[in-house]
Amino acid sequence: MKTNRRTLVAYFSHTGENYAVGVIEKGNTAVIAEMIAEATGGTLFEIVPVEAYPATYNECIAVAKAEKESGARPAVQGDVAVEDYDTIFIGYPNWWGDMPMAVYTFIEKHRWQGKTVIPFCTHEGSGLSSTERRLADACKGATVAKGLAVKGTTAQNKRDQARREVQAWLAKVF
Repeated sequence: MKTNRRTLVAYFSHTGENYAVGVIEKGNTAVIAEMIAEATGGTLFEIVPVEAYPATYNECIAVAKAEKESGARPAVQGDVAVEDYDTIFIGYPNWWGDMPMAVYTFIEKHRWQGKTVIPFCTHEGSGLSSTERRLADACKGATVAKGLAVKGTTAQNKRDQARREVQAWLAKVF
């Protein structure tokens, strides 16, 4: 499946206590991001907030909700030159029906004109919600392809199934 396209897999993922999977050392979205990078030959880039989200689930979602309600743009560590890539996968957990605000911080640093953006998320029942539309609005000038939503429990506990879902989706969008 690897091509000559310059491909980036940028993602945000949360470790610690997560809904339905308990305490994890590798975040659900990181698991899926690694599968996508492996299948596409893409370069991985993790979006890491300067101030980490709380490790406990209830505290984390409280912070995420407050950030969403206020339109916060938390600072993130490092960056990658999105402009050097043709296709950019953007991955995130679905928090409160949206991408974490740190993902918007990353997106808003870059020019997306002429890029192909392909979203993927992890969730426990809400799927992509309206994040594809929000991503299209935020990545002005990009073509946004059909996204993939994988349950976090599948990413953590049924990796062979998750890999099959990723491969079937990539065959359609990449």
